[in-house]
Amino acid sequence: TNKKPEISSKVYEVDRAQGSLVNMPCSSGISSFGPRTPTAFVSGGNALLSRGDKNVVAVCSGVRDSSWETRKRINHRSALSSARSLKPTSRVAETLRSSGTRGSKMRTNSGDDGASIVSLNRFILEEAMANADLSHLKDMENLMAAIQLACKKIQSLVACADITNLTGLQGGGGSMNVQGEQQKKLDVLSNEVLKASLGFSGKMGVIASEEEDEPVLVDETYSGNYICVFDPLDGSSNIDAGIATGTIFGIFDDNCSVLTSDWKDRIDGNELKAMFSTMQPGSNLVCAGYCMYSSSTVLVITFGNGTHSFTLDREIGEFVLTERNIQIPENAPIYSFNEANEPNWDPVLRQYVSDLRDKGCSSRYIGSMVADVHRTLMYGGVFGYPGDAKNPNGKLRLLYECAPMSFLVEQAGGLATTGRQRVMDIIPNTVHQRLPLVLGSKNDIQRL
Repeated sequence: TNKKPEISSKVYEVDRAQGSLVNMPCSSGISSFGPRTPTAFVSGGNALLSRGDKNVVAVCSGVRDSSWETRKRINHRSALSSARSLKPTSRVAETLRSSGTRGSKMRTNSGDDGASIVSLNRFILEEAMANADLSHLKDMENLMAAIQLACKKIQSLVACADITNLTGLQGGGGSMNVQGEQQKKLDVLSNEVLKASLGFSGKMGVIASEEEDEPVLVDETYSGNYICVFDPLDGSSNIDAGIATGTIFGIFDDNCSVLTSDWKDRIDGNELKAMFSTMQPGSNLVCAGYCMYSSSTVLVITFGNGTHSFTLDREIGEFVLTERNIQIPENAPIYSFNEANEPNWDPVLRQYVSDLRDKGCSSRYIGSMVADVHRTLMYGGVFGYPGDAKNPNGKLRLLYECAPMSFLVEQAGGLATTGRQRVMDIIPNTVHQRLPLVLGSKNDIQRL
């Protein structure tokens, strides 16, 4: 054009793999797209453009010269219809029109049913307004934005693992975690993705991972008051076979601690502070959840007010609410144990499982905790990874797996136990403490 307006702009590229917008450098207006001109436009401050094989969103603000002739910059005049009159051909366009740049609130589905879409961000905002007593909810939007972005990226990595040579062991089998277990390539990569995303959320003070030796403090520049514990990729031993995997996480508020004073002489100040904040019982969790990577990507989460399920809509790149207030059936004819270990179990547990078989209960065991627990949440029954003669304390970690999953199950009306005591009441004695675990339908667990 002969006369260019004064304009401030931000340009984002749609990352189809992650389902999110990635910032692109832009000096001024849509002229930054160079000789390739846009081919679609939505007015009202947002432009949905196409450049080659990439979808690009140009968010432009501050246009002070209304005489600027946009037609000279756009090839297809039919694309100049206003956003209000433009009939959307996809939910991406509808989402941009309804949400603009002011947030992630989505009004309606582009389908004919007019059903309201409830995104995860919208859900958190609504819950914060409805539950003023849960003060931590006002901070959860930023935290969950970081977690869901990491989960979208991990889902993308898992889906393309065979194609991108991300299957197999890290370092040819020479990489081991603190528990002496061989690490898969995706174990290490998923851990780095989550650490990076959480570290820049502005709310996280300490990060503790199953793949790390000790909890680590977040840089003070981005530090906050919450502690996140997580298993970055549960079930990774099955990744080469394409079996469902998942990310498990729990969030504590840095308002209490249980580490005794005798540790002060054994570790340095920073490590002491990190461990001091991390070693809390599950009853102190303010949020817990898991993201399952399977035929669909499902995020199940609780903030202490019920357990809720969200499914990733890849078309719009958002986790949308698919089930509110999940309730586990009080009884169900399903049990999930690795029965190959039965000869080494406690006699009481052996008799319990034998009684289930005699009653005609079905055995359903996948070998990936996230998948087995998700099925138990949906259909009821019992899931267990108990201790045995070889591993009297079991193999699951209290902080990274047992406590978050127990919180979810209890919020859905179920129970979680070691066989002797409630999991949520146990105070960790180490950050990688292992624990026997049995969880599921209320009546079934009470019989055990």
